[in-house]
Amino acid sequence: MKITGILTGFITGAMILSACAGKDDPEATASTTTPTTASASNSNSGSTGDSETGESASGTGSTGGTSGDPTGSPTSDPTGDATSGDGTDTEDCSFLMCGDMGSGGGEIECDVWSQDCPEGEKCMPWANDGGSSWNATKCSPVDPAPQQPGDVCTTEGGGVSGVDNCVKSAMCWDVDGETNEGVCIAFCEGTNAEDGTCDAGFSCTIVNDGVLILCLPDCDPLLQDCPGDDLCIPNGENFICVLDASGEAGLYGDPCEYANACKPGLYCLNPEYVEGCQAAGCCTPFCDLKDFECPGGTQDCIPWYEEGMAPPGKEDVGICGIPQ
Repeated sequence: MKITGILTGFITGAMILSACAGKDDPEATASTTTPTTASASNSNSGSTGDSETGESASGTGSTGGTSGDPTGSPTSDPTGDATSGDGTDTEDCSFLMCGDMGSGGGEIECDVWSQDCPEGEKCMPWANDGGSSWNATKCSPVDPAPQQPGDVCTTEGGGVSGVDNCVKSAMCWDVDGETNEGVCIAFCEGTNAEDGTCDAGFSCTIVNDGVLILCLPDCDPLLQDCPGDDLCIPNGENFICVLDASGEAGLYGDPCEYANACKPGLYCLNPEYVEGCQAAGCCTPFCDLKDFECPGGTQDCIPWYEEGMAPPGKEDVGICGIPQ
């Protein structure tokens, strides 16, 4: 039997980004999406929904694999069919190529891949409806002295305004809602989702109907080696750094609905895999296959990757779950 992760999206504060993930297929895994960065003190003020209004992203996910069979283990292949939160199939929907991720409905004025704006301008994601979700693109002026990826940056009018002082093909990310300061993060390189690439150490992460094409840092879920207090959670074959939206909750066994709603080192799985879970999903820890102690009396450390498929350095990554 495979493990399924709740994975309906990422949240920070009141913000949500949608996710698309593997269906009930032993060759499919939980797919993930990028985080937003919105909270009272640490906010990009952007997402595909608003948890305060009850709007959430659709989709469920899975870590794949078989929990009771040593020859079948969770895999990182995101190319399986997807199932939405209401149980409907979304047909061969992988994380990088889902057709309906994000809030949709926004005007696409320019192409974030080709950067086809006039000289002196850049194509930027923004929220054209006054909301908190990047749902459209527009041409914005390039700052005369632009900041490079990794540099501190500032926005004008908030994290989803589409106006900042980063270079072309980059945007201000992890924006503080009070100071409007964040860090420049590069867009994926390439011409479309199928060939999007990033520098070594980063993964191309595409969400919100392709409005956001971000290079987010790779990480190790056992080390939780992300900068600051970011989380390390799955992104297809890799793990990426996202913002911690757990707030006061997110401990082992706590209810969760979104991929980044658990404390560092934990992940949101469907209830049947977490002892005593009575919610849509509950938090459970990653584990080291060679040296682990899973909580509860019924959980085992299940390999995240199929045998022989783990990237170098991640051969011992597992997740604590009840064998099915």
